Amino acid sequence: MRNLVAIPLLGLAVIVQSSIIGQFPLLEGTADIVLVLVTAWALQEAVTTGFHWAFLASVFVGLVSSLPWFVYLVGYTGIVLLAVLLQRRVWQVPMLAMFTVTFLGTTLLHILTYLYLSFSGEAISLADSLGMITLPSVLLNMLVAIPIFGIMRNLANWVFPTTEAA
Repeated sequence: MRNLVAIPLLGLAVIVQSSIIGQFPLLEGTADIVLVLVTAWALQEAVTTGFHWAFLASVFVGLVSSLPWFVYLVGYTGIVLLAVLLQRRVWQVPMLAMFTVTFLGTTLLHILTYLYLSFSGEAISLADSLGMITLPSVLLNMLVAIPIFGIMRNLANWVFPTTEAA
């Protein structure tokens, strides 16, 4: 039952991202709130379902995107893997880990998108892609990372309550 919270939350995030967030670009880049949600969920201590969220998010985003869902699957799975490694082994400062994974995850997803578009023959120049799409997207994702991390922390505490000794 705990895993079912992902379906409405990610579904709503995909709808909001594709209908509202996409209408407010910075240069040509937009915020990817699904990426930030998956990152924030994977960085929570009690959460063990990060890879489930990555798979579900990649399917949902793949349904509304022109890119195939496996590009998102590789990207979101890489993001969750990086988040789990940073959260458990390296850092104990959650917001710093959130910013790092958001930055690296956005960059990874844009590299995968660029590579897919290059192989399909529809790529733009690398300089334009970095300057007009990736860097503004990183900035917007960093801005939305702060409130989304707090929301996901509260959701993780609600879904996975900790037992406190009396």
